[in-house]
Amino acid sequence: MKCAKSYESLFGNSCGGLFIIFRFLVTMAAETQNLYPNCDSSVWLRSCEEEVTEPLDGNITGTLPPWLRGTLLRNGPGSLKVGAMRFKHLFDSSALLHRFAIHDGIVTYQCQFLKSNTLKKNRAANRIVVTEFGTKSVHDPCHTIFDRVAAIFKPGDSMSDNAMISLYPFGDEIYAFTEGPIIHRIDPVTLDTLDRKNMTDCIALVNHTSHPHVMPNGDVYNVGMSIVKGGLRHVVVKFPYTEKGDMFERAKVVASLKPRWPLHPAYMHTFGITENFFIIVEQPMSVSLCGVVRNQLANKPLASSLHWYPNHETNIVLLSRKDGKEWKRYRTQTLFFLHIINCFEKNGSVIVDLCAYKDPKALDAMYVHAIETMQSNADYAEWFRGRPKRLELPLDAPRLAKVVPTILADLGCETPRIHYDLYNGKPYRYFYAISSDVDAENPGTVIKADTVTGVTKTWCEPNCYPSEPVFVPTPDAKNEDDGVLLCALVWGGDREHEVALLVLDARTMLEVARAQFRTPSPAPKCLHGWFLPQTTNI
Repeated sequence: MKCAKSYESLFGNSCGGLFIIFRFLVTMAAETQNLYPNCDSSVWLRSCEEEVTEPLDGNITGTLPPWLRGTLLRNGPGSLKVGAMRFKHLFDSSALLHRFAIHDGIVTYQCQFLKSNTLKKNRAANRIVVTEFGTKSVHDPCHTIFDRVAAIFKPGDSMSDNAMISLYPFGDEIYAFTEGPIIHRIDPVTLDTLDRKNMTDCIALVNHTSHPHVMPNGDVYNVGMSIVKGGLRHVVVKFPYTEKGDMFERAKVVASLKPRWPLHPAYMHTFGITENFFIIVEQPMSVSLCGVVRNQLANKPLASSLHWYPNHETNIVLLSRKDGKEWKRYRTQTLFFLHIINCFEKNGSVIVDLCAYKDPKALDAMYVHAIETMQSNADYAEWFRGRPKRLELPLDAPRLAKVVPTILADLGCETPRIHYDLYNGKPYRYFYAISSDVDAENPGTVIKADTVTGVTKTWCEPNCYPSEPVFVPTPDAKNEDDGVLLCALVWGGDREHEVALLVLDARTMLEVARAQFRTPSPAPKCLHGWFLPQTTNI
């Protein structure tokens, strides 16, 4: 080859070795370049090493609205480490609760781990002894195959109770949620873990979504899986509000649905509700029931029970709120989703808005190894390339009519929130979210989307990563977006010991104020939360 002869003329017999070294250096350069230089993934990989039990006072910039009083509670991944071991997926990280208390222009911050049974067992053993969504526990010689068989019939006892996704009120109590059957009641002032509720005992739920719906009258609805007349079904459970007594004791199934594939029910993280319907989206991401049993016996993570069927369409099912039966079923393109934005009825149709992806690669993107290697993964941004989409379901359409989604905004949006108290299940105009585009100029962007015009407004700050924006209305608000957005902030780089509460004007998306805190240990990025106005009894 001419190239080889040229090298030989310069370097003699060392040509081959130098050429190999040259290729190696080029390859290394490609692998070490930052494909997403504006995105610091370390904010997801931090582990809190010291709880903040005594409230820290924030350094306030700007002016807090005088009417803004209450508590923003947050939940999310807190620690990936147990002794010398580390969890493999972000969903496995030990739950960390955060509290921002706002009163008379002062903001304080606390954080504390959810004291789940899983956390207690792991800490006592100083290693991972409970299998999680994506992490297999170490072998426990005390657990025989007979123990594992028995555990299949007691999911509340055998599954991890690490509730690190969300927080929701049931009457005057606050509970931490994940998709397993256990929820934990927490003290909204101290963040202490008070007790746990097993939904398997309460209403025979083997799992449920992380996002129940809290109605204006205090009733709570959630969707889960339950055994009904010998078969596994999706069920809608109502927890009636009561000023006295136990909402869980009064729980009842108000609707049910036979899964499209009985042995492969659809995985769902959220559901929708309107005046007349419950909305169930049966995506082609399913949970293999046989796989769950096999994995339980083999001590394998739940994630290996999930199966994606790319050649199957997505079904949307309307369940009647009057009689609890399937009212109509529709089809749409193959898609994966985690979060429904809102659903409502208008002009003879049901509208379903959700954050949609072409496939479930977003779940793979949350494995720790994937996060650590994202800067050299040219496909990583596409894994998160979701878009908010609208499905319009004509009520007079025939069964299994095909509907084509439309894009609400050409930005990656996740953890969407609306003016929930007044517009959940009703016609609305605005939603708020954080960016899911890791290759954006500012991956930490907060987004306001106008569903009528498609116009978006944003807020961002370099190397700053906001959490889910929570809308808080102004007193006597006249318009849907009269209010503020509350976001917890963390920063990349050497600012891992900083956390802040950001207050944005929801109309203009301009910063109103922020409270900055210096934490004693790294501050991880959180997921979901709930705002408790000071007028609440909590």
